[in-house]
Amino acid sequence: MNPEDLTFAIINQFRKNSTQRKVFELLADQQWHCRKCEGSKIGSGQYAGGGGIQGLQRGTKSRPGLIIETTSKYCENCKSNQLQDRWTGNIQQANASTNISLKLAKKILEFYAYRDVIEQRTRSVHELIIDHRFPMERWGDTEPPHDADMTPVEIKQKFQLLKKDSAGNHNLLKSRSCERCIKTNKRGTPLGIKFYYEGDENWPADVPGRGKDAETGCVGCGWYDFETWRDRLNQQIAQTD
Repeated sequence: MNPEDLTFAIINQFRKNSTQRKVFELLADQQWHCRKCEGSKIGSGQYAGGGGIQGLQRGTKSRPGLIIETTSKYCENCKSNQLQDRWTGNIQQANASTNISLKLAKKILEFYAYRDVIEQRTRSVHELIIDHRFPMERWGDTEPPHDADMTPVEIKQKFQLLKKDSAGNHNLLKSRSCERCIKTNKRGTPLGIKFYYEGDENWPADVPGRGKDAETGCVGCGWYDFETWRDRLNQQIAQTD
């Protein structure tokens, strides 16, 4: 398929006026685009997240993922160094999130008593996101379907609840941290706190960057398991006192 046909085929798979369509229309020329200058015109807080760049990279069951490069470089328009994105014109195997059934979603929410793991506040359903502990960016392929009758132990192994309200989106913060980790091999620092309950800030040299075996490299990072991270941090503080 020639480049023009590929672009046409991709753009027609998006809903009209959707954020992903707007972001793709911006990147379709395969040139570098500044997030501050041009991305802000899209008018969505999801420009870099699942509704924009990340969603395009992951793809769906019906659409391949797009290979998009991101780097920090000087923007002639705003006269400053900013994150910029460029579609390479190439596609990759989709890495789409497996849908969580309504039955399982209800079970997960009830298991965690509708409390987000970071602020520990009981919230309405629309203010919560069911977060996969192991980030989709590292899956390497579409995650296997989830059993609607998943046990409490399995739920705790797989998911945590993060907030998404008018005051902030912790899921988006996690996604950006995971993106940086993939690019730099430096693990995340939730709330700016440089603490790891296993390992250190460096991604383990003997752990692959993608695929099911990559999950062991996430263990110890607060974004992977915030509850365990906080408990271990409190234990260390208590021992110091």
